[in-house]
Amino acid sequence: MNDAARTEAAARSADASSVALPEAAAAHPDGAVRRRGALGPVALVVAGGLSVQFGSAVAVLLMPRAGALGVVTLRLILAAVVLLAVCRPKVRGYARADWGTVLAFGAAMAGMNVLFYQAADRIPLGAAVTLEVLGPLVLSVIASRRPASFLWAGLALGGVMLLSGGGFDRLDPLGAAFALAAGAMWAAYIVFSARTGRRFPQADGLALAMAVGAVLTLPLGVAEAGSRLLVPSTIGLGLAVALMSSVLPYTLELLALRRLPAPTFAILMSLEPAIAATAGFLVLHQALSVTDALAIALVIAASMGAVRSQSAKK
Repeated sequence: MNDAARTEAAARSADASSVALPEAAAAHPDGAVRRRGALGPVALVVAGGLSVQFGSAVAVLLMPRAGALGVVTLRLILAAVVLLAVCRPKVRGYARADWGTVLAFGAAMAGMNVLFYQAADRIPLGAAVTLEVLGPLVLSVIASRRPASFLWAGLALGGVMLLSGGGFDRLDPLGAAFALAAGAMWAAYIVFSARTGRRFPQADGLALAMAVGAVLTLPLGVAEAGSRLLVPSTIGLGLAVALMSSVLPYTLELLALRRLPAPTFAILMSLEPAIAATAGFLVLHQALSVTDALAIALVIAASMGAVRSQSAKK
């Protein structure tokens, strides 16, 4: 067996053990191990969502200084610098398939960020995330083999539509299109993030993929913002966005995907519109209505139901 085959076998073994963990823990007398196994990855995803959406709110404040593409460039470059310095990933000993996964992950990351910030520059943050989350919702239905996933995904979709005010005709069409395209890239990000987490230790693969994304977006940011990217105050805000929207959440999500099935992770992404609406209210002073609160309750209920049914099935 060559190195690539051993790596793949080890990844599959790790996946199998992580999937079997709740079942084995259920036999534990007090159930403490089972609870920790179920809630740990969920807490990582929720923490990542809080970080990324509040970081997105800060990014909206930064856009008048550097433009949407300039913000993306600052975010990915500074995040890549931080991750490469902390992780110091090895670049030897990996198969061609491993590097292909990193390149695809980096491209998905860059595409997701470019498209989302183009949307956030044209439509409200909550609406942009509401449309974007449709990508992970579709992935959850396609990837799952359990009929219950359709129920929870449908409930979450109902919350998403309610949060949009019942329709998207009031939004800028181009901004809405960018948000939907960002959702498709988000689904790809979920798939390749999980694969990268299996092929590379710790956050090494994430650091390398972030560098790929930074290289891809650099020409776009320079073309739009030019020397404005070098203003110290702009760099400082860009670093805050990089840490909140890239370094912390992507690391938490990569770790969560090592122990959480992709369909469940995708449905948990339904929490993002609720978090974005809260960030918009606190940072951008966008008011929450009773309808918004009801929509938040629906997506939270759908996410909780998805996790509970996943644990019960195992």
